[in-house]
Amino acid sequence: MLLVFSSWSASPEAPFTVSGLVTDAANGSPLPGVAVRVKGSTQGTVTDIKGTYQLQVPSEQSVLQFSFVGYRTKEQKVGSRRSINVKLEQEVEQLQEVIVTGHSTRRQMKMSAPIAPTGAPAPQMMYGLADQEEMYPTHNTEEYATVHENAFREVLQHPLSTFSIDVDNASYANMRRFIMGGQTPPKDAVRIEEMVNYFSYNYPQPKGEDPFSVTTELSECPWNPQHQLLHIGLQGKKIATENLPPSNLVFLIDVSGSMNTPERLPLVKAAFKLLVAELRPQDRVAMVVYAGAAGLVLPSTPGDRKGEILAALERLEAGGSTAGGAGLRLAYQVAEEHFQKGGNNRVILASDGDFNVGVSSTAAMERLVEEKRETGVFLTVLGFGMGNYKDSRMETMANKGNGNYAYIDNILEAKKVFVNEFGGTLFTIAKDVKLQLEFNPAKVKGYRLIGYENRLLNKEDFNNDKKDAGELGSGHTVTALYEIIPAGSESPFLQLVDPLKYQKETKIAPGAARSNELLSLKLRYKQPDGATSKLIETTVSTQTTPLDKTSDNFRFSAAVAGFGMLLRDSEFKGNLTYPKVLVMAKGAQGRDEEGYRAEFLNLVRSMEIVAKK
Repeated sequence: MLLVFSSWSASPEAPFTVSGLVTDAANGSPLPGVAVRVKGSTQGTVTDIKGTYQLQVPSEQSVLQFSFVGYRTKEQKVGSRRSINVKLEQEVEQLQEVIVTGHSTRRQMKMSAPIAPTGAPAPQMMYGLADQEEMYPTHNTEEYATVHENAFREVLQHPLSTFSIDVDNASYANMRRFIMGGQTPPKDAVRIEEMVNYFSYNYPQPKGEDPFSVTTELSECPWNPQHQLLHIGLQGKKIATENLPPSNLVFLIDVSGSMNTPERLPLVKAAFKLLVAELRPQDRVAMVVYAGAAGLVLPSTPGDRKGEILAALERLEAGGSTAGGAGLRLAYQVAEEHFQKGGNNRVILASDGDFNVGVSSTAAMERLVEEKRETGVFLTVLGFGMGNYKDSRMETMANKGNGNYAYIDNILEAKKVFVNEFGGTLFTIAKDVKLQLEFNPAKVKGYRLIGYENRLLNKEDFNNDKKDAGELGSGHTVTALYEIIPAGSESPFLQLVDPLKYQKETKIAPGAARSNELLSLKLRYKQPDGATSKLIETTVSTQTTPLDKTSDNFRFSAAVAGFGMLLRDSEFKGNLTYPKVLVMAKGAQGRDEEGYRAEFLNLVRSMEIVAKK
């Protein structure tokens, strides 16, 4: 009996669950995306959109560690408590103490177990963190495509400007991640059109048969008063969720070893849970995962069987190499097998883009996606993670796959993508949308399209229905800005060229000077399942609005574009400074129900601190 008693008293405590709420100590607001882990172990989770968490701990001697960017890390001993609420204090000095280098520092990771088989109990997510006190400096292997900023073009030589719309906004969230970490974003990570289009604008809903409206506004350029700024806005038709066509979705989730950190797979799972909550009975979801190989972990399932979908999500764990090409092929195959004619057929890829097995190069993935888009299946690309993030590859795949691209760095961004902008993210109302502007040389000497560098098209592409272009979702807005040099102005941005030997200089049409038209604007688009484009034409007059009388749309988009030019240290930034951007944005904040514009103001303030270091 003594031996039995001794054995019983020496047995370890049974694991138990601790839950709680994490809030901001200053204002009491919940903090989504906080990493919660058992100190010295591999167990962890992240807080959900309401700031709550639930975590299994091994014993009452366990210590919970709470960490979040911009806040002081806090530790709490569990003891006999089963509910632990925590208030995190902001790290006031964080931005001033960060030294920006060409390297990143992160914790060494160990790989966890492979995916649990279907039907197995949901395992505790393993992060595989090495001893928390030991830090390993590693090279930053993030990849960004080079962006050669658009220059001014002389109208007599280049009267036409042609480009594809871009509703992606990944660059903004990624840029925010750098600034919140006290760093200046890499120059090529800043794509100005994606920053501008991160925000929605108050454009009128379309009234005719076309699925979007076109709005223009012309005023003085805020950073160069000798120039003008043209604002072009498209507003996609807002379709009520209950009236949207049925969805045939395939979640394609990267569960390779590189996804084995709190801001990757755990955040992916939390993000998809938000989307699952929005699904309707007529929608269907399948789930494909890939690591060293690809596999179907959930067959196509009706949207009202949420328990089955969520259970499949919970079973996911990370580990192994990354066979991205195999995963894509399988996901498209499943989507094609359950294709909904007239519906929304879409693969949603969640990854850090670090493919390394099988079809893995950017060019190979591009060809694969181009091939599969002909099936009528669209592609949404969601980026996660840092340090090894492959932005260039993710962007290319989205562009070639008739889809959109977002970067998700926290649960609030996931809510923006999957809840606030549900229709715009997942439901295409027009595809292959292209714009072509013809400038009147009697009124305009030169122009520059701000951003859209990787969306430029040849003038011949505008009428070519085989040429791929951007997609517009339900309720989405698209904004483009042109900086214009008025006719008769002198500008250092336009360089003289020698006269042509074999042809005469272009002549201005006699009626151009008498016209009050600044330019003609043409737009082409196709129906989501169409093959032939429709043409829309309009003109923009030379009439300008005083800058202080322009709309909030005009001034806020100009402020965001100006911020992007400062981040890129653009040669065209004129007299811009961070304080000037802040004043312009504050005066145009308008209705800001979700707080996105207020967050932008804080980013400008933060970047001003970082820039002084």
